[in-house]
Amino acid sequence: MPTATWNDATIATSDDTVVVESNHYFPRESVDDSLVEASDHTTVCPWKGTAHYLHVTVNGQRNENAAWYYPEPKQAAASIRGRVAFWKGVRVQ
Repeated sequence: MPTATWNDATIATSDDTVVVESNHYFPRESVDDSLVEASDHTTVCPWKGTAHYLHVTVNGQRNENAAWYYPEPKQAAASIRGRVAFWKGVRVQ
């Protein structure tokens, strides 16, 4: 089952991920809310839309903008609505 970990903590785990561009998008409800917090950072992808980011904090260490999601993805990326992906050292196995 795909699991996202950072700093020896499990951030998300689910057997229902969607893989887009080699990134596992986890259902939002599978993410441990105690380990993430909203960021003001956004980026724009031409075919997915505007990505919003989350900081990941584990054991007092913060990994800024280490997760992202598309609250209103474009039609071509509708399959990732309500899902979160990770990067910046977060391991997904």
